[in-house]
Amino acid sequence: MRFVLVHGAWHGGWCWRHVAVRLRAAGHEVFTPTMTGLGERAHLLRADTGLSTCIDDVSALILNEELDEVVLVGHSFGGPVISGVADRMPERLRQLIYLDAIVVVHGQSALSVFSAEVQRERRRTIDAEGLQMAIPDPAKFGVSDPAQADWLRRRLTPHPLKAYTDPLQLSHPLANGLRKTYIAVTDPWYPPLADIRATIHGQPDWEWRELAAGHDAMVTAPAALAQLLAECAGPGSN
Repeated sequence: MRFVLVHGAWHGGWCWRHVAVRLRAAGHEVFTPTMTGLGERAHLLRADTGLSTCIDDVSALILNEELDEVVLVGHSFGGPVISGVADRMPERLRQLIYLDAIVVVHGQSALSVFSAEVQRERRRTIDAEGLQMAIPDPAKFGVSDPAQADWLRRRLTPHPLKAYTDPLQLSHPLANGLRKTYIAVTDPWYPPLADIRATIHGQPDWEWRELAAGHDAMVTAPAALAQLLAECAGPGSN
């Protein structure tokens, strides 16, 4: 199986390290791009770095690596990104997996689907230049282990604001005809996504899975997550 793992806000491709090594050991091909303005590419942030930039980043990886039959996984903010990629190139993809992810439809931004309280909380973290949102404490992502939290603090970077406030532009229905799976974390639940999960759960065109881990499951439960991703990507899983 061929996986492209797309990180969420404030993270980078580095966050998938412990999941990727397990998937590769099981014989899968794995790519973990970092989106512009984040991680080791934080120095590339510009005022116009937006959601379409992030979609361009992942699309360019798929095209330049000449990938097809891709299982495209989006964590958190990576949800709108993989939806945008699927809208452009469904012929390159096998399946979409939304890992405790934001799910938006045409015309919605990542920020717009949150509750008013969460939106206010996010907006309070915007820097004076109006370019970035400040880094949350790892505890917000369900990471309580001190060593794991320190690992995150050393790597997390402020998130490009425009990528969070740009509306997703789709030319086709969400997922563009591809099979789609939602993985919800349960231990602990990530409160900002409660409304999104409630909307998706039980819909006949979604496959639903749960994982007993925190929002940053790739950090706190990489072995269980790698196993679940492989199961979800298998033929006929539900």
